[in-house]
Amino acid sequence: MIETKPGTRPSLSRKVTRRRFLQTTAQAGAILMAPTLIPEKALGLGGAIPPSEKIILGGIGIGGRGSFVLRRMLNEPDVQFVAICDAQKSQRENIKALADQHHGNTDCKMYSDIREFLAERTDIDAVLITTGDRWHASASIMAMRAGKDVYSEKPSSMTIQEGQVVVETARRFGRVYQTGTQRLSEDNFVFANELVRLGLLGNVHTVRAHIAPWDAAEMSHEWLPAEPEPPKEEVDWDAWLGPCPWRPFNRKYIRGGWRGYYDFHTSCIGEWGAHTFAQCQVAVGAGETTAIEYEYVNNDSGDGMVTVFPNGIKMILNRDMDGKFWRGSCGVRYEGTEGWVATADGYEKPDVEPISLLAEYKKIVGDYVARTQRKVDGPMRHVRNFFDCVKSRQLTVANPVVMHRSMSTVHAANICMWLKRNMKYDAVKEEFINDPEANRLRSRAQREPWII
Repeated sequence: MIETKPGTRPSLSRKVTRRRFLQTTAQAGAILMAPTLIPEKALGLGGAIPPSEKIILGGIGIGGRGSFVLRRMLNEPDVQFVAICDAQKSQRENIKALADQHHGNTDCKMYSDIREFLAERTDIDAVLITTGDRWHASASIMAMRAGKDVYSEKPSSMTIQEGQVVVETARRFGRVYQTGTQRLSEDNFVFANELVRLGLLGNVHTVRAHIAPWDAAEMSHEWLPAEPEPPKEEVDWDAWLGPCPWRPFNRKYIRGGWRGYYDFHTSCIGEWGAHTFAQCQVAVGAGETTAIEYEYVNNDSGDGMVTVFPNGIKMILNRDMDGKFWRGSCGVRYEGTEGWVATADGYEKPDVEPISLLAEYKKIVGDYVARTQRKVDGPMRHVRNFFDCVKSRQLTVANPVVMHRSMSTVHAANICMWLKRNMKYDAVKEEFINDPEANRLRSRAQREPWII
């Protein structure tokens, strides 16, 4: 045996004869010349995506809505889902079954602790986060710190401060982030936004944003009565609560009954405003800022509240119970000096005045696609935009700044309703002007060990 010192290369022994050298060389040549069979999949032949081009995906907190999104993600040929982390055993098992059936194997791993999941799965490139509202920002921040790109469902923050940390984390760690405001990637909404950008409605002075026609802006600070806590393996209640205050277990919470409670929700304003505020702000060129004026309305929902952006354009919050401004959910309406446009879920094409603008529908949408290289021919193009940006490292359409700035408008509108007074907001300093009480509501205390 040839002995070597660490860090040095071995030298041939003087006892190596010419005959032994020729025998060794011949054996090595035979090995090199032996036929090597490489599967077509590994080479990307036959339309298959080679492993080196696959995006390895994991999931955090995937229930009903999350399953819907994940199914669409699994339809992308370059995506492989390998692990699910969830505080609930039933949801872990459901997602594992879905992934295993799709991939034709039993490889999907299950985790109940997000810390273990992120630390162990260094192979994962990106995560889908579809927990309840309370976990969206915290899970996104933890995942990005662990080197993962993030697709998070909305509303993507519970407070202004959480949104700031999401933006800073994505910047500091160089991560790609997309919030699930998928209407920014749908053609009828894109057409409406482009009419504003191109000036085809004249000077747009007012936009209207749909807020949910149920629940209230003033949420309950009470909590449900205690029930016997299930085994940790079935529901890890501490992990389910995450950064929220400790509350006694009640099965209604884990079945979606957390909505309407201050600890867990962003109110009727955040429920749909997370979508529609982002839509309106991007349309009027306020995607990287926040509304600076909020006019209190004396009702329980914020319906009719007038907000004003730094460019002077007004955004009015509307429940629109009678369909005056649009038909369907998550509607928006833009009003200018030379016309208006309105759209919502379920529209094939927007309502527009003058109607002659619809003749330019295909051209305007096509020009947008050519300019941005983003396809918008279906709601799940939003996830494709995310995966494309995971590969290119470009900004997504619903990037951290767009998310944070539109959610800051949501949070400020909520604070206006809670304090029952008009207020002004400095969008540069990200603080309310001369209002210490409102400024204290920009953040919430978080519970150990889940402080971000």
